[in-house]
Amino acid sequence: MCGVVGVYCENEDLTSTLTYYSLYSLQHRGQESSGIAMYSDGIKIHKGMGLVTEVLRDVVPKMKGKVAIGHVRYSTTGESKLENAQPILVRSKVGEIAICHNGNLVNYYQLREVLENEGRVFATTSDTEIIAQLLSNFLMKYDIYESLQILTGKLLGSYTITVLINDTLIAYRDPLGFRPLCIGEIDSGYVIASESCALDSLEIERVFDVKPGEAVIVEDGDVEFFRVAKAKRCARCVFEYIYFARPDSTIDGVSVYRARFNMGKNLARESSINCDIVSPIPDSGTTCAIGYAMESKIPYSEVLIKNRYVGRTFIMPEQKLREISVRLKMNVVRENVEGKRITLVDDSIVRGTTSRKIVEMVGRFAKEVHLRVGSPPIVSPCYFGIDMSTREELIASDKSVEEIRRILSVNSLAYLSLKGLIKAVGIKDLCLACLTGIYPVCVPGEICDNYKYDVRY
Repeated sequence: MCGVVGVYCENEDLTSTLTYYSLYSLQHRGQESSGIAMYSDGIKIHKGMGLVTEVLRDVVPKMKGKVAIGHVRYSTTGESKLENAQPILVRSKVGEIAICHNGNLVNYYQLREVLENEGRVFATTSDTEIIAQLLSNFLMKYDIYESLQILTGKLLGSYTITVLINDTLIAYRDPLGFRPLCIGEIDSGYVIASESCALDSLEIERVFDVKPGEAVIVEDGDVEFFRVAKAKRCARCVFEYIYFARPDSTIDGVSVYRARFNMGKNLARESSINCDIVSPIPDSGTTCAIGYAMESKIPYSEVLIKNRYVGRTFIMPEQKLREISVRLKMNVVRENVEGKRITLVDDSIVRGTTSRKIVEMVGRFAKEVHLRVGSPPIVSPCYFGIDMSTREELIASDKSVEEIRRILSVNSLAYLSLKGLIKAVGIKDLCLACLTGIYPVCVPGEICDNYKYDVRY
């Protein structure tokens, strides 16, 4: 995952502020590094390791220009270090190119080898630099329209990008639409962001989804939408709706909050159990638990209180950090738990580490602990930008529900069915690879249902 932003604003004093607050609203999408690139007599970049407030707060007031892009990073390809922080800048005969990328290229290593054999030198280990180098190559021969079309034919995987080519702003969403992207219009320009919550924070009312395979080009204040490619089917990441996106965002016309609420309702219909209290594992399980409680007519109560100053454990880069974070992150409200039968509701179980520790904390006081999960078991790795890269780290990849129940030491365990999940989201064109093991693009060694797409010349 990651969060990307693009801003065009006629008021040069306002552009960096709009970029900063958009990134701040997308902080949940990446906490490792932050950065902004702005054009003002050349592209100037400021980036660093850390949160938006830590890296950018002091420099934003000094950055002036009409056009900027920004990024918050959560690494999947490339190590978590400064040289891989984004935006990434390359220089070519067409000028300077800065790029921000949300996604993951399946054919990263093959593309890098080809470019290295051509004499290209890389400054990072990030797949984002591959996109930047390829785009630079194509722009020396073709205009931006043809360059994006040729680029689409080369890349395999997920890629939502914002780009500065000198003072031209471009945003592009891959033909399968793995990752979200939207655009909002302000009085003096446009703001583009990974999620609509970033635009809501700026009180932007006219917000549109960028369609899969669609590019947005903003040049000298004029905006153009260009359909680069069209797939027979899309493959929107279902995990955006289950966990990753903020619940107040709307993605491709679907309210994330409503989808999670419906997941909880469907979960209760499928596997409700008699208990005293329904409680979420906060924060990502909260909306699902509300739906579950409402449908099951069991009282909703808080059992766990979250320390708001600890980040999301799932997107922390190291397992040891995740384990330490769980102990700092939550505490049990003993009076709500003691002697009671508790149903805990979570959005998903990935590795099981967090779930096991939380059940242990609650189980010290509760009479019974039941666990309900608002998604099906995650059985296969993700190659498209979520940190679930091997089957070995997925608790459900080789274990039955009963085996997982025993490992987590809960009285009962049930997952939402795949049918219940799809019905809750309300759209069918989803990437379900982590739940089914069937991938929408060809991944070596995996079962693929290749979603062909046509590049529009």
